[in-house]
Amino acid sequence: MNLIIQGLEIATPDLKALAKLAGASAIEAINPNAFRLLDSVANPAIAPYCERAQLDQAFVPATRKLEDMRLCVMDMDSTLITIECIDEIADMQGLKPRVAAITAAAMRGELDFAQSLRRRVALLQGLDAGALQRVYDDRLKLSPGADVMLARLRQLGIKTLLLSGGFTFFTGRLQKRLSLDYTRSNTLEITDGKLTGQVIGDIVDADVKRSALLEVRDELGLDNAQIIALGDGANDLKFMTEAGVSVAYRAKPIVRAQATHALNYAGLDGTLNLFN
Repeated sequence: MNLIIQGLEIATPDLKALAKLAGASAIEAINPNAFRLLDSVANPAIAPYCERAQLDQAFVPATRKLEDMRLCVMDMDSTLITIECIDEIADMQGLKPRVAAITAAAMRGELDFAQSLRRRVALLQGLDAGALQRVYDDRLKLSPGADVMLARLRQLGIKTLLLSGGFTFFTGRLQKRLSLDYTRSNTLEITDGKLTGQVIGDIVDADVKRSALLEVRDELGLDNAQIIALGDGANDLKFMTEAGVSVAYRAKPIVRAQATHALNYAGLDGTLNLFN
């Protein structure tokens, strides 16, 4: 196994100390913010050391190659992008704190996602639909490293699937902008230019996200070992468990505990460094 160390800034003394703890045979630079410690051995002191130093750590098989992966499945809100779209839409109604509290509880797994979404969307009734474009134009930003990660995936012919308990207004625009292959999300009902407070059709919850992944997997003739999954909330866990490599990105504790790897400090491009 190799130990991957990543962070916004990696001090040389920390890197040497971690190499010693892991019994690594050598230190190999991936880039200025990521290093590979070769032939490493697990040590319970490594994780707490990295937490103190604000570094991400991941043990990965030395034979794992990005070229062997064929599908990358991503959550949208707080994963591919930095915001929760529904919270920002609610801000247009002066309701962001109220809606954001429900969103946070749902992402921690404390509320049923479908019920929580219907509650939040209902609060948006009567809002001018133009608010969606303002959120997209003024507040939606890609997570750090997203462009780099997606460019590399495209270069290798790895397909992309964007899953969201959010809304088609945003996933559709991101699909076009980022050349994503597939998306699945919810559709807000709009009548006479205003949100009705309703969602059209079934809610894209954890089960629907998982089903969407399986549909694309089967369409492409893949097995789970060829899939990368990235998410941050409890609603992502079911699809993440179907992936050979799952990455909890700036995620809730329940997700970090169940994913194969976690990125708390590195950007999304840190996913690329989990492969040799």
